[in-house]
Amino acid sequence: MWSALGGLFLLLLLVLAPTAGARATGVSDAAAALKQGPVYVDPGAADQLSKADADALAQKIKNADKPLLVAVLPANAQFPPENLFQNLRTQTGITGLYAIRLGDGFDARADRSVMSRDAVDNLVTSVRQPGADAATELNNFVDQALPTLRGSAPASWGSAGTDSGVPVAGLVTLGAVVVAGGAGAYAVVRRNRLRKEAEERAALDRLRVVVDEDITAFGEELERLDFHPAERGADDAMRGDYERALDSYDRAKSLMGAVARPHEVREVTQALEDGRYSLAVLAARRESRPLPERRPPCFFDPRHGPAADDRTWTPAGGAPRQVPVCAADAARLDDGLDPVARTVDTDTGRRPYWEAGPAYGPWAGGYFGGGMLPGLLVGTMLGSMLATPAYASEYGGGDFQGGDFSGADFSSGDFGSSDFGGGGDFGGGGGFDGGGGF
Repeated sequence: MWSALGGLFLLLLLVLAPTAGARATGVSDAAAALKQGPVYVDPGAADQLSKADADALAQKIKNADKPLLVAVLPANAQFPPENLFQNLRTQTGITGLYAIRLGDGFDARADRSVMSRDAVDNLVTSVRQPGADAATELNNFVDQALPTLRGSAPASWGSAGTDSGVPVAGLVTLGAVVVAGGAGAYAVVRRNRLRKEAEERAALDRLRVVVDEDITAFGEELERLDFHPAERGADDAMRGDYERALDSYDRAKSLMGAVARPHEVREVTQALEDGRYSLAVLAARRESRPLPERRPPCFFDPRHGPAADDRTWTPAGGAPRQVPVCAADAARLDDGLDPVARTVDTDTGRRPYWEAGPAYGPWAGGYFGGGMLPGLLVGTMLGSMLATPAYASEYGGGDFQGGDFSGADFSSGDFGSSDFGGGGDFGGGGGFDGGGGF
């Protein structure tokens, strides 16, 4: 009997050894550990992030159920900077967002299916601060990345409450607690539900004003459009563009009439964005110009139409970032003037939408889809709100996660070498070159 128990104990030690982090040296060991949990701290970098901080960070990621993987590694020969991200991603096999603290440097890469390159670049820029300790830097990154990250955590990480080995005594105790506190728990749940419903109604009331203004503005553009399907020179392609613009207008009105919750507004502004692009294509055809590429609308006011260029813009107290702009706002910025910003009602008066409350998140999400919105709004008031767990539950943070996508267990189907960017992943000076996709 004792020999059998001893053999079982030895077997358990062998199973647990790869995830314990006691002997890990190199990318393969880091990858093996990340298959079992979202945070890995190499023994050679144990002074960078304490076990308590690492556990808290891992729990935060697990609670969010997102494919975000964090590695804290020493800057030594075991982890050569060149192609580090790509090698780690390949050996881990999990589609997701990878953040690495290598020595004092920090950078991140992501599969495009979970976050765009621009969004990752802007996130990295916003949290990378000279001299910042690992705990601060990584927590800031995780807090901003989780609400905007698409996909789900791999099942191999496990989840709270799924262990089939819960002791019967524990279940009995839990049952007693539930019965004893049932009435109080119901009251709390009901109060929270009523509060949430009231906040959603208030948010929707504000959104209706803004979206109705957008729909009206687009309708006026259609009325001013000097185009008739039967006019001389009109062809089927032009008529198709015109019909798509009209359909987008009708769809936006219909969707807005049926909106019952704030997050549903995203479909309305997406329809308006589609319609304005159709008008841009129609204008190019009529003027015999090359058809415009599909670009997001002007960041400062989506009613300005599809962006013509990009410009560097820095919000008050924030970091510089590239934003899409219309030709008029590009000219104003080049002349040192302020752009013509879309303002909305707030408790302190009219303010640019990125300085307003979380109610305007779904509105902006419809215009700036594809995972780019988080990067555009990093460091702004609205961006900070989007990066909080409360936003996801109260204002439809799921709007910014795209479709239902699973992080996949060790799947490489969505992985391409271009996602994790070629060249030297880690540059000199303690930072990592670039960021964004692998």
